[in-house]
Amino acid sequence: MSEEARARSAGGRAILAESPRSVPSRQRSHGVVRLRVARAGTAADAPTRIVDLAEGGPLRLRFPRQGAERMLEGVLVNTGGGVACGDVFEVSVMVEAGAACLLTTTAAEKIYRSDGANATILNRIEVGPAGRLDWLPQETILFDRARLVRRFEADLAPDASLLVAEIAVLGRAARGERLEQALFEDRWRIRRDGRLVYADSLRLDGAVSDLMARAATGGGARALATLLDLAPGAEARLDEARTLLDALPAGVEAGASAWNGHLAVRMLAPAIAPLREGAARFLAAWRDRPMPRVWQS
Repeated sequence: MSEEARARSAGGRAILAESPRSVPSRQRSHGVVRLRVARAGTAADAPTRIVDLAEGGPLRLRFPRQGAERMLEGVLVNTGGGVACGDVFEVSVMVEAGAACLLTTTAAEKIYRSDGANATILNRIEVGPAGRLDWLPQETILFDRARLVRRFEADLAPDASLLVAEIAVLGRAARGERLEQALFEDRWRIRRDGRLVYADSLRLDGAVSDLMARAATGGGARALATLLDLAPGAEARLDEARTLLDALPAGVEAGASAWNGHLAVRMLAPAIAPLREGAARFLAAWRDRPMPRVWQS
């Protein structure tokens, strides 16, 4: 008789008794999207088309607008509904010469509490000569005890354009949640023509809400945003950016600076609603076009 199953008699019936087994390891998600786009033709107003697209795990990419517009708009969808500890999500995008693409997300991304392992998000971007990418995901919400390590890496041609906006929310506002223990590590590295032009690292570890309550850190902010424009000529638009920031909703603190061929904007707010509204208003004016439709739903 094996240890895996033993039969014993009980009231004339045979009952299967299994030996104890070890608890199975938890299933982790590995979401992958790899996208390559190119201009369909040589005309200056030729639309951008998909050259190659690979998807894996719960991560998907949908294209609600693929008409004659020059800029291709894609929406990243996490069919898993959020990011749990130990999950890994990878997005790689290649924009070939002269192509233009916008990527956003279908909704806010939720980072669930962890029992110890980190969740990892890796974004890798490459934009070719005269290419353009607008990276405009909706906000990322960290739950208490979440552990998120995020990387954003980009390689740009000398005349390529890249616009990035990332918003983070520290706790669920509807619950009045505080991050009593969490990790948020965010690392950006951007190169133009092989040379590092922008490097930024943020690490909030431990009692994050208490860290953000300090005047020198966040002044009580529970939502923060970084907007970065690396288009040719962005550095010269500093005064324009500051004028737009003057019109942000009450409660949103923001500042803009420009150096090394790019422009950076930082925003802080005690809640996500005014910051999201302010970021969307700024980006719509800055881009001179409306925000993606999913932002307006």
